[in-house]
Amino acid sequence: MNLLTKFNLILLFVLGLGFFALSTITHDTLQQNARSDVIARAGLMMDSAGAVRSYTVDEIRPLLKLQMKRAFLPQTVPAYAATQAFLQLQQHNAEYMYKEATLNPTNPRDRAVDWEADIISLFRNRDDLTELSGERDTPTGRSQYLARPIRITNAGCLVCHSVPDAAPQTMIDKYGTANGFGWQHNEVVGAQIVSVPLEVALQQADATYQRFMVALTAVFVAIVVLLNFFLYFFVVRPVRRMSKTAEAISMGDMSAPEFSDSGRDELSVLGASFNRMRRSIENAMEMIGGK
Repeated sequence: MNLLTKFNLILLFVLGLGFFALSTITHDTLQQNARSDVIARAGLMMDSAGAVRSYTVDEIRPLLKLQMKRAFLPQTVPAYAATQAFLQLQQHNAEYMYKEATLNPTNPRDRAVDWEADIISLFRNRDDLTELSGERDTPTGRSQYLARPIRITNAGCLVCHSVPDAAPQTMIDKYGTANGFGWQHNEVVGAQIVSVPLEVALQQADATYQRFMVALTAVFVAIVVLLNFFLYFFVVRPVRRMSKTAEAISMGDMSAPEFSDSGRDELSVLGASFNRMRRSIENAMEMIGGK
C-alpha cells in the first residue's frame, strides 16, 4: 500500500467521523430550533388570546352592560370573544386552532374532548403546573400544542357559574340550566389550548439540513481533492523521484540531477542530505577508481 493510499484512508476515516458528528448535531439542532419556533408562535397566539380577553372585559363588557339586562350577549364573555377572534384566523389558516376547552362549559362548543380533558386533569392535579406543551398527530399532520389552565380566581365569574339561581335570567334563557354550573373558587375548570402545525416547520428544517449536507459533502470532497493534489506534488512526487534516484545510484548510475535544497521544509532538508550522500558516494567511487 503506497503513501497516498494510506493517507486517503486515514483522511476518509477522520472526515467520516467529522461528517457523522456534524450531520447528527446539525439535524438535532435544526429540529429543535423548528420546535422552539413553533412553541414561540403558539405562545404569541396565546398572548393574543389573553389580550382579546382583557379587551373584552375592560372595554366591551361595560359598553353592553345595559343591553345585557334585556338579552344575554355572549360577546361580553372573554372566552367567547377570544374564540371568535381565532375563528377569523382559521378562515385562512385552517390548521391553527385555539380553544378554551372546559369540562362543564356553558357553551357546548367549548366542551373538552378526550385529549383536552387529559390536559385539564393534569392542571387540576398539579397546582404548580402553569403551562404544558406537547405534540400530537392530527388529520393535517403533526401539531404542537401549548396549554395554560383556566382557574377561577375572579369571584365575579361565579355569578354566572355557581348555581342557576344566581345566574342572570337572560343567560338561562339562552343556554338553559344543564351546563356551566357548579364551578368553585380557585378551581381549574378548563384550559386554554393553542395548536400550531409542526409538520411544515419540520419539513423546512429537513430541507435546510439536506442543503447543508450537500454543501458539506462538496466541501469535504474539495478538501480531499486539494489535499491529494498538494500531497502528490509536494510530497509523493519528490519522494518517488528520490526513490528512483537512489535505486539508480545503487546500480552505479550517477547521471540523475541533484535535488533542489533551497527550501526550509523537511523535504528540502532531506533533499540536501541526499545530495551530500550522493556526492560522498561519487567521491568514494572516484577514489576507488583512482587507486
